[in-house]
Amino acid sequence: MDIEKSNEKQFMEIALQEISSDLAITPEYKEMLEHINANLPAINRDSENFYKSASQFKNVTLDVTDPTPMGSLKHILAVIDKTRAALEEGHINVKRQQITLQKKTFEYDNCKNVYDKELLWIDIVEINNGLNSSENYIKGALRKLSFFTTQYQAMMEKLGINEVTELDYELNESRQHVMTAMKQALCAARARGGTIDEGNHIYLFDMGINGAVAQAEITAYLAAEQNAINNRLEPTHEITIAWLEACADKFADNGIKFAELRGFIPLDRKSLGKEITSGKKSN
Repeated sequence: MDIEKSNEKQFMEIALQEISSDLAITPEYKEMLEHINANLPAINRDSENFYKSASQFKNVTLDVTDPTPMGSLKHILAVIDKTRAALEEGHINVKRQQITLQKKTFEYDNCKNVYDKELLWIDIVEINNGLNSSENYIKGALRKLSFFTTQYQAMMEKLGINEVTELDYELNESRQHVMTAMKQALCAARARGGTIDEGNHIYLFDMGINGAVAQAEITAYLAAEQNAINNRLEPTHEITIAWLEACADKFADNGIKFAELRGFIPLDRKSLGKEITSGKKSN
């Protein structure tokens, strides 16, 4: 088969055509191959939309679930760094495949042995199929990276800062963990008739929060919700977030005090990358 002519077609189409010609298949399977080939251009076009790990909606609802903007910012930056590293690795792999393809193509053009030439052709088809897939995944990763860059800008704007420092991050951690612990405890209580489960009681204990006090907060909140429902009012998610913020205001210092009680120094400024902060609270 002539390589210059084959380059005009999708290599998947070529592979399917060769399945049809090389294998002893019955007529109904040939009809299946014809049906696939007829729809392959549209399939290839539409498949490009899905070469990414998740939708934008899932990214900002089910993947990045941190209750504070600073916690979300940390998560976003981690995703950006991981995606960037994957793009760099993908780019290197594509360059390696392209060089291998050039080498195989040169060997194919100069090969005299008919069997060796056929084997080289199989290698060329395989490499091209791999390159097509790699290109689609790289495009998907670029879209993901662009999306999370937008989310980075949004979080920086919400925090009201131009630069985030390690001190900003450290000062937010107590609120982040209080809100996460109370969120999990609330969800567990909803599923357990109003009582916090053992795992979240351990989390609260390690945060220096008395489990009975946390239980009282959740009991009162669930009662307020039920009262609203009884009065034909619908509790909103915004109300739950406001309650979590209030819990953070109440319990933010508990973890620090518990760490100090055990002899720790919760914040060591000389061990920070930058001893500055924007002065902005992450709530």
